[in-house]
Amino acid sequence: GLQLVVVVVVEQNKNLTMNALRIGASRLAPAAVRTANGSLRRQVPLNTAKATVSQLSQFTTTTNLSQQLSELGSVDHGYTDDRVDKVAEPERRAFTYLLLSGVRFAYASTARVLVVKFVSSMSASADVLALASAEFDLSEIDEGKTVTVKWRGKPVFIRHRTADEIAGEATVSMAHLRDQESDEDRTLKSQWLVVLGICTHLGCVPLSGAGDFNGWFCPCHGSHYDVSGRIRKGPAPLNLEVPPYKFVEEAKILIG
Repeated sequence: GLQLVVVVVVEQNKNLTMNALRIGASRLAPAAVRTANGSLRRQVPLNTAKATVSQLSQFTTTTNLSQQLSELGSVDHGYTDDRVDKVAEPERRAFTYLLLSGVRFAYASTARVLVVKFVSSMSASADVLALASAEFDLSEIDEGKTVTVKWRGKPVFIRHRTADEIAGEATVSMAHLRDQESDEDRTLKSQWLVVLGICTHLGCVPLSGAGDFNGWFCPCHGSHYDVSGRIRKGPAPLNLEVPPYKFVEEAKILIG
């Protein structure tokens, strides 16, 4: 009976001890879990940061490499193959410059010849230049007379005016003139008047010593010119034209 009691007591003590261990383990387990989780949380961000830095460095390296390759482009060895070495082959570079200069000189010479020929074709020939000017002797023209000469296929009136005619034309008022010109502006020497014999209305040839002003009269439409060749009456709008001329001698003029 005593042994049975002892066995029962020992069994009860074992049960109590097991219960106590279970209770302690249940209390200690949450704390251990929390500690382990905390250490894991600290380790995970660190590893993640290291991985991110590594990935960024790899991306940057790859980007830089790709940029350098894109900037370089395709490799072309033509420059190095065809490049003239000024030190090793100085005569080749000189020949190139000489050839280019010669070609350009040939182009310039050809262009110059073409321009000269074109301009020469536009200039007047020798026979035309000979007719461009003409000399006329005035010594045989009596005072008060008018002669008609030909210059460039046009009639030219040359009148040897008297002193009374010169004085009369000098007193004409500008208010009475349609094409206002003074007598002095139309002559180089007052006794000699040189004008084209073509009416400024429709190109007829006026009659000398006729009309209301004793100068020239155009019978086609009734234009009257005075002894200075100025239009005084009729439809003509302008005075008789004075051609370019000069005195080469006292009694000789060059027209043209």
